[in-house]
Amino acid sequence: MPNRSIILIIIMDLENVKPLSSSSRLDALPAHDWPRERLEKLGARSLQDAELIALLLRTGAPGEDVLSLSSRLMHDAGSLYNLVSWTIEDFRTKRGIGRVKAQQLITVMEVARRVVEQGKDASLLLDNPASVYAFFEDIARGLEVEKCWALCLNKKYRLIRCVEVTSGTASSTLVHPREVFRPALRLGSAAVVVVHNHPSGDPAPSRPDIAITRQLSESGRVLGIDLLDHVILGSEKNDPLRQGWFSFKNAGLLG
Repeated sequence: MPNRSIILIIIMDLENVKPLSSSSRLDALPAHDWPRERLEKLGARSLQDAELIALLLRTGAPGEDVLSLSSRLMHDAGSLYNLVSWTIEDFRTKRGIGRVKAQQLITVMEVARRVVEQGKDASLLLDNPASVYAFFEDIARGLEVEKCWALCLNKKYRLIRCVEVTSGTASSTLVHPREVFRPALRLGSAAVVVVHNHPSGDPAPSRPDIAITRQLSESGRVLGIDLLDHVILGSEKNDPLRQGWFSFKNAGLLG
């Protein structure tokens, strides 16, 4: 997947970035070692994770310079990978992170998530729920709303394209067969795997999930596109079966 350092810097308008707040920690560094100067001379790859976050934050907090603030965030998150799953509320609980900074950070994390989604290998074989779950591990991690995707596959069940078809509320998402099969028809897909997440982490299907799966299966038969599976994503710790996913195909519920 793309380097996360690049992901975190791609939406910055560097011409409008104000100098990082001056403080004892920054003052102790030679000017040529300040993150912005190194970025301009050596590129984003030369910066540490905390320095990239510092460039996004731009300013520190009262009594704390921006590098100390960003280092504290990285310490609390553990890694950039973990930071991507943080919610806006997670950021707001940290001293020195107000509404605007939280919005800036959560926006970058969403960009990172979408880059990962759109950069997935288009040659992947996705013919079983375990491989589908692995494919979506980074994409669905930490989502607070239900989303639905269509995995458009060729006749060998290899990925042509992953298309996000709907994005719902914290408890539900609406999907119609036309939203699933429109991109599948456009891409000449032989089969489709429908995937959606349960923010609760419990992948057990609801009655509406079962009903829409039947509609999707019937629509696929009419259109000549096989509904290979409908996979619900959850988390292993909240799944009674400790799988983290539910497969309608494995459960014999495709209709």
